Amino acid sequence: MPPAITVALSVLNGGKVLESAVRSVVEQSFVDWELLILDDGSTDDAIDKLPFLHDPRIIVVRDGRNIGLSGRLNQAVAMARGRYFARMDHDDLCHPERFARQVEFLDKHPEVDLLATQCATMDENGKPNGALPYATSHEEICARPWLGFPMYHPTWMGRVEWFRKNPYQDPGPYCCEDQELLLRAYRSSHYHTLPAQLLTYRLRTHTAWRKLWRTRKALFAVQAQYFHCQKAMGAIALAFAATVLRVGRDAAREVRYRLLG
Repeated sequence: MPPAITVALSVLNGGKVLESAVRSVVEQSFVDWELLILDDGSTDDAIDKLPFLHDPRIIVVRDGRNIGLSGRLNQAVAMARGRYFARMDHDDLCHPERFARQVEFLDKHPEVDLLATQCATMDENGKPNGALPYATSHEEICARPWLGFPMYHPTWMGRVEWFRKNPYQDPGPYCCEDQELLLRAYRSSHYHTLPAQLLTYRLRTHTAWRKLWRTRKALFAVQAQYFHCQKAMGAIALAFAATVLRVGRDAAREVRYRLLG
């Protein structure tokens, strides 16, 4: 019998946090799942040290290559046997009821293609430090596409047919392949967020300025291309303004970090 859920976990040097992330999947109250651990060319031995590899529900996919997150996610979708496809990152933690709550909702709401949850946050050491903003309904999530979509990718669960119909762009835009997919698909899809904190998202205290700049630039390029095709010039202007504000905020944080660090 195929499982209800296929969980995709792409790993590149998962380090010491990988075990706790996988444990949070293994300890789910909902047990009908398969976990595809896709090794994207890791040079550490974190995957091999996992104490759960004897579990027949866990499948390690390894070919020695580094092809990037989008390519691995499309690979996982192609391999998926579950009727639902779920995302997970190697440094986050699932609440024990995450899968059960999401499956229950998707079973009851066949109109929903992609379901996220609220996110609590923690620092690099696993200390709770807040929560991420969210929107619940499709209309709220998609109200300002030039600002992005508040659906955090490690919480995603959706119908596998939707992911096959809407593959990730490969190669994906730098660090924003999830936002590109949401933008491309939102007019023909139905999104929803469960108003419950069912995943804890690890936030770094400091992200390198160069990485932030490349991410902001890549996202704006995606938005500009999409809105240009839609002939929505006003949306391009709004996306540009939002990008400028974000870059300014990033720069201010970098200055504070360097002065205080």
